[in-house]
Parts: sequence; C-alpha cells; structure tokens
Amino acid sequence: MTKTVYALGFFDGVHIGHAALLSACRRLAREGSLRPGVVTFSHHPDTLVLGNTPPLINSPQDRQRLLEGFGMEKVISLPFDQQMRTMDWRDFLDMLRKTYDAAGFVCGEDFRFGNRGAGTAESVSRYCTEMGLPCAVVPEQTLDGIRVSSTYIRRQLETGDMATAVKFLGHPHILTGKVIHGHALGRTLGIPTANLRLPEGLAIPKFGVYACRVRLDGKSYPAVTNVGTRPTVHGHNVTVEPWILDYAGDLYDREITLEFYYFIRPERKFPNLEQLQAEIRRNAEETRQFLEKLPE
Repeated sequence: MTKTVYALGFFDGVHIGHAALLSACRRLAREGSLRPGVVTFSHHPDTLVLGNTPPLINSPQDRQRLLEGFGMEKVISLPFDQQMRTMDWRDFLDMLRKTYDAAGFVCGEDFRFGNRGAGTAESVSRYCTEMGLPCAVVPEQTLDGIRVSSTYIRRQLETGDMATAVKFLGHPHILTGKVIHGHALGRTLGIPTANLRLPEGLAIPKFGVYACRVRLDGKSYPAVTNVGTRPTVHGHNVTVEPWILDYAGDLYDREITLEFYYFIRPERKFPNLEQLQAEIRRNAEETRQFLEKLPE
C-alpha cells in the first residue's frame, strides 16, 4: 500500500496560501514515491476553541473538490470534537501514521494544533526528524503586501470586492448547489433563472449582480447571477439566481457549480419589471464581455 504525505490545515477557500502547501505536499510525495493528501476537519476548530464559527468560504463538498483539483489523492476530514481538541499533538501525529498511513507532513509556519495549541510547525518538523519522515514548513504567503488568509478573502466577498477575492483565491469563488423551484417570474420575463439556496454557514457575497460561469455536464456557460432578496418583487429569503446564458433545459433538482468572477452592481429595487428586465439584459452583456477576456 502506498503511504501518504499529508498537508495539515482547515483549507477554507483553498487559496493561494494553501496552494503553496499543496505544491510542497506534491513535491515531497513525488520525491518519496508517496501519495499527496490532506488532513482537514469537518467543522471549523474555532467552534470549540473560541466558541464561535466564522462564516465559511466553501461548503465541505466544494472544499474537497478544490483540494482534489490541486492533485490531492486522499482527503481525510476528521471530526473536530472535544476528544480531538484535547488530544496531545504528538498523539495526533501518531494517530495519522497508524490509522491513515501518514508518511510525512506539510504545514504552514503559523500552524497550531493539539491540546491548548501546544503543537506548532516546529513540533511537526522535530517529530518528522525524529521519525525519519519527510517534512516541509511553508512560510506565510503575501500578495500586494497583504497576508493571504481566509479571513481577508471572506471580508472581500462580504464587501463585494469579488475581483480581489478571486485574486487571493487564485481561482474563482465556487458555489455548488441543487436547483430548486422558484416563482418562475424570470421565465415570464424571458430571463429564466436557476434558483439555488445558499447553504447555511457560508459567507454571503454582498447582495448584487455578478459575472459568473456555470459548470454543467462538463461544459461551461456564462451566467449573470443575482445574490440577494429580490426587492423589486418583494422577496425576503436570500437566494442565488443565475441566468445561464446560451443554455436551455430543465435543471430542477440538478446540481450545478457557480464560479464567481466579478461584481457588476449592488442589488436594488426597480420601479417596475420592465426596467428590471432591461437592466438584467445589460448585465448579461457585461458578463459576456468580461468572461470573453478570460481563459476557459
């Protein structure tokens, strides 16, 4: 059985800082004829450690898809419960070796783990030296003089700076969801939208209209997407509604993946449906023009 070098962390967003860890993991695995993998957690550690849960950039499913897209052949998602929180850091690494065939570790220089955060990057490095295992400690990543972090990216999403969020992620912001039944108003306007319910616990992008792509059946389609409550039609619940351009078909109960690239405008209430329709069509053309400049 091929053993695995694991990158350690929560990996919310799988941003360019995480990409540096995953690259080091692939390199160590290649050099040792091992598999690259990730050990993460099913729930954010802050829920137990600090008593609050930050809104997350990705759902667990999207996080796993992104990690696999970075070449991680094994993604282990452990429960972060009281037993995990109080586990001695050395016992944690021993457990990964015994239970998950760990044969090396990669972490960031600010990585903390184990009971009371006693385990550090230095602890991982020392452990690997003692056990004769490959190890890499990846320094903090910065971009434009700013530390790359999930917290910073989350703030950009919530304030509508999608372009900066995408820059720091190193890829579009991803949201996968199942298409649900809406009020079919868009269809009567000639603008049929696919309605997605935003999963609980995720960071909500600023209410407004975005240039997106939709991934469906292995193909990519431009999509102008509204995030918000639809004030023109007196909506209340937060919905995500892409109008998938160049696509015709029934999507109810099907899963689609949205890729957010650019914030076009804030959500606002229009005097009537005709003005709303005209504005959405303008936004659709802007979406096409923006995406034409990007590689597929």
